[in-house]
Amino acid sequence: MRSRGSNNRLSSSRSAFQWRISSLILSMFATMAAFFVASRLWQEAETRVFLVKELDGRTGQGESAISVDDTLKVIECREQQKKMAVLQKELDEAKKEGFVSKSFVETKGNNEKKKLLAVVGILTGFGRRHNRDAIRKAWMPTGTTLKKLEVEKGIIIRFVIGRSSHRGNNSDNDISNENKKTNDFLILNDHVEALEEQPIKTKLFFIDALQHWDAEFYVKVNDDIYLNIDALGAILSNHVNTPRAYIGCMKSGGVYSKPDDRWYEPEWWKFGDKKSYFRHASGEIFAVSRALAQFISINKSILRAYAHDDVSVGSWFIGLDVKHIDEGKFCCSSWSSGAICAAS
Repeated sequence: MRSRGSNNRLSSSRSAFQWRISSLILSMFATMAAFFVASRLWQEAETRVFLVKELDGRTGQGESAISVDDTLKVIECREQQKKMAVLQKELDEAKKEGFVSKSFVETKGNNEKKKLLAVVGILTGFGRRHNRDAIRKAWMPTGTTLKKLEVEKGIIIRFVIGRSSHRGNNSDNDISNENKKTNDFLILNDHVEALEEQPIKTKLFFIDALQHWDAEFYVKVNDDIYLNIDALGAILSNHVNTPRAYIGCMKSGGVYSKPDDRWYEPEWWKFGDKKSYFRHASGEIFAVSRALAQFISINKSILRAYAHDDVSVGSWFIGLDVKHIDEGKFCCSSWSSGAICAAS
């Protein structure tokens, strides 16, 4: 009997001991879990306090009723709105000026760079060295004087020429050697020299000049023209604030439909039954504003070229809001008082 009683007490004691061990282990796990959760909550609280302080510092706002995530989204939206406002302002200015803003002074860091007044391109060709030398002696500065003209009056002058159909032949080499001595060429590497390609050459001049120099005007001149640079600068300065200006000796006239005519136009039938050209600037010399040069550059692949460069350029501006300025001083028929040019 004693034996059975003793066994029952021993079994009961063991069960109690096991229960205590289980309770202790569970308590340890619960304590560890509580510490873990408390630690994570503390970290999140610290993170939120940090973000709130950052937001207060950036926005200047105090406590907000909205969450941190919502506040971050609001700040991002505000930044995007600021960027959009700046872009819209630039777009409005560009529309006013006809593609670009009319700022005459560009600031880069602490350096101020004045926009050039004009880039003058004298279209020349192979075998025309005599004409170029005559121009250099008559009215185009050379050497340091050419650079001085750029700095003091904002006028760049360059002879414009393409490449030979046989790249690297004597014609190309002659131009390269001449340019090494004079440093006054703009060479159109993508253009092959040919008389019938003059309209394409004129188009490429505007495109290349626009890429090289930031100017108010781009002026095309033939290499048989004598030019008064001071008078040209004065006229162009009067039209700096004229948007989309197209300046020249404006004319129109009959279209030559016979192949043996000197001024034969292969597409004469496009000019109507009366065979008359629309109003355009004479090809000896004319100027286009930066906005129009940009238009030519942007649409170069779809602008149609006719037999003559003056007609071609005039055709590109039909349908645009362009200011045609009929400047009598651009008519190079005589070297009269006040005229800026004369044909040789």
